[in-house]
Amino acid sequence: QVQLVESGGGLVQAGGSLRLSCAASGITFSSHYMGWFRQTPGKEREFVSSIAWNGGWTYYADSVKGRFTISRDYAKRKVYLQMNSLNAEDTAVYYCAASEAWGTQDYEYKYWGQGTQVTVSS
Repeated sequence: QVQLVESGGGLVQAGGSLRLSCAASGITFSSHYMGWFRQTPGKEREFVSSIAWNGGWTYYADSVKGRFTISRDYAKRKVYLQMNSLNAEDTAVYYCAASEAWGTQDYEYKYWGQGTQVTVSS
């Protein structure tokens, strides 16, 4: 059974930091691209960041570039999203996703976690 389970969300003041984690099971973790998306009510899921299957390449949406860092730990089968300098526009449900190929569109990702809420107060 494939499972992606996010954790680490919560309430934080503007300017603060959070680290999200995603625990993967049921997939060959080292062969999948991993991505983070976020969504607010009434809006489509927005691409945030992705990391290559081998960890050698990362990509960020312009809105988070320089503030967020994606990483992965193969031994722990986890992917992380370190979020710094958070602002109110970062408030969303954040989703972890896995794909067998690179992509920035939600439909390109086969597996999804349940999401974790991040709320930034200003």
